[in-house]
Amino acid sequence: MSEKEWDLKLSQQCPWTISSPEEEEHRCKGEPSKSCHFKIFNNPSHSVNYFILLGFPSSWEMQNFLFSMFFVTYLLTLFGNMAIICAVHQDHRLHTPMYILLANFSFLEICYVNSDVPNMLHNFLSMTKTISFTRCLLQLYFFFSLGTTECLFLSIMAYDRFLAICRPLHYPNIMTTKFCYGLVSFCWVYGFLWFLIPVILITQLPFCGPNVIDDFLCDLGPLLGLASACVPIPGTVLICGTMSSLLIFATFFYIISSYTLVLRAVMQVPSSASRKKAFSTCSSHLAVVCLFYGSVMLTYVSPGSGQAKGMQKFTTLFYSVLTPLFNPLIYSLRNKEMKSALKKVLGGF
Repeated sequence: MSEKEWDLKLSQQCPWTISSPEEEEHRCKGEPSKSCHFKIFNNPSHSVNYFILLGFPSSWEMQNFLFSMFFVTYLLTLFGNMAIICAVHQDHRLHTPMYILLANFSFLEICYVNSDVPNMLHNFLSMTKTISFTRCLLQLYFFFSLGTTECLFLSIMAYDRFLAICRPLHYPNIMTTKFCYGLVSFCWVYGFLWFLIPVILITQLPFCGPNVIDDFLCDLGPLLGLASACVPIPGTVLICGTMSSLLIFATFFYIISSYTLVLRAVMQVPSSASRKKAFSTCSSHLAVVCLFYGSVMLTYVSPGSGQAKGMQKFTTLFYSVLTPLFNPLIYSLRNKEMKSALKKVLGGF
């Protein structure tokens, strides 16, 4: 199809005003198009009751390819993290605080990918790519709450390694199973409370016209950008940015400080075998920390600022879809106990 024919097709399929997703489904039967969505939904005379998630605009063939690729990634992520949970549950040698935290972290990763990937997969095959206002805010809340919980989990996993290596004599008395589960409960509860205020503030914002989100999920930055197109919202942007930055930097610097002390203690261990084992355990955790925090800092330290416009969805894709896929590999490849337990679990299939 030539460029002129394609433009004519878009002009026939994309009237300037469509009042509902059902009408859009009826009128836009062709390939998903970013220009089509912009023509339809940038109508400032109506309040917004649903949004358009553009995702990754491309031809219908490319949308099918992306669906297949991310569907396989999604299944591998679920399989890898479920394997770790089953390995820890079945192998009694792994019923220690470190592996209990790892199993809970894997469960968190399963919840995390389920907060955004299923809807992304649906949108690859959808003509309308719509999401209701309520569903959008629910996705925002669960996505960020689970992300907050992940930051806290990485922190307590660093605390566990700090106690095990720097305070080995006190470790059994401090990091008991009861205390470990208490830390896990704290992460889940506090994680879902931390982002409650920003979400409540966002529900009060006036989304008066534009409702096209150039992302694959209802993310903080794009939503603040849409709201600020109606009225200035410096207070909400400041609160969201402050809370995001406080969480990210507080947990990140705590993790780095913990591992600085751990590495210093490891260097003083006389046995090379013990040093190698400690380095192996810590390096896997640090790799996960770098993957997660590196992309998160690029995205949320200053939400709604417009920096790195167009790249936010790719950094979000990295830490929300790809990092949960890599984590089972990172934690198992250099851990003999975990590899042995996984072989038993996978051998049963």
